[in-house]
Amino acid sequence: MADPRQNTEISFAGTFASSAFAACFAELCTIPLDTAKVRLQLQKKTNVEEGAGVPKYRGMLGTVATIAREEGLVALWKGVVPGLHRQFLYGGLRIALYEPVKAFLVGSEYIGDVSLFQKILAAMITGALAIAVANPTDLVKVRLQAEGNLLPGVPKRYSGALNAYYTIFKQEGLAALWTGLGPNIARNTIINAAELASYDQVKQTLLQIPGFTDSAFTHLLAGLGAGLFAVCIGSPVDVVKSRMMGDSIYKSTLDCFIRTLKTEGPLAFYKGFIPNFSRIGIWNVIMFLTLEQAKKFFVIAV
Repeated sequence: MADPRQNTEISFAGTFASSAFAACFAELCTIPLDTAKVRLQLQKKTNVEEGAGVPKYRGMLGTVATIAREEGLVALWKGVVPGLHRQFLYGGLRIALYEPVKAFLVGSEYIGDVSLFQKILAAMITGALAIAVANPTDLVKVRLQAEGNLLPGVPKRYSGALNAYYTIFKQEGLAALWTGLGPNIARNTIINAAELASYDQVKQTLLQIPGFTDSAFTHLLAGLGAGLFAVCIGSPVDVVKSRMMGDSIYKSTLDCFIRTLKTEGPLAFYKGFIPNFSRIGIWNVIMFLTLEQAKKFFVIAV
């Protein structure tokens, strides 16, 4: 048995593996909420096309119920395959790179607490790098989730995740797989900073309070804090990203932003806020709780 007084560390590969597993598990548990969020964010498009006088989707639970009733329960997990692809790449890279980038920013000889600014900067850098790699998986996920917005009788565009990758590449070109990269980088840079930096900071603060230990309860509170910061800050760019990826009518990120603002007003950028918070809050709790446990399997004594 290893000496409990020894320091322990985890390799980059170990951090990536545990992060990818935790992110995929959280995705699998919460993707119905993400599907509801995407449908709510695309609500305007649905109403115009169908000529409806009232919104088709109302609230998180109402949207989930409508999708299940009209399309079946399986429809709630549309996009799960590319969603898992995304979390394996993006979830694994953004967390695995966070500590090395943070260490690089403060210097290898630094001793003491890292400042909140440096945590935010490290998370922004890793979020941008990770989503630049994973953007095609995000695009396919959103396209598959948006399939339910097609008019009755209109055939589905894609038969599955792999078919979607191939069809987009064949019909729209390789660059199309990086459609929405600008708002996606903006969104994930912001959300990753909100999630990782706030989780890091909230956890550090809680551990300084008498009675708090590095326990599941502490991880749960820190995860909820990370989710709240992420959805409050990232919702506007998340709406723009979903609309850019879900439809090709927008010429640019700025065009999408301006058209949405002019036709629907500023509150449109917080469409799906409750399901978005429900998903991200629950997602962060599941992910960080799973991550903290998964990392124990890869820890090595030094």
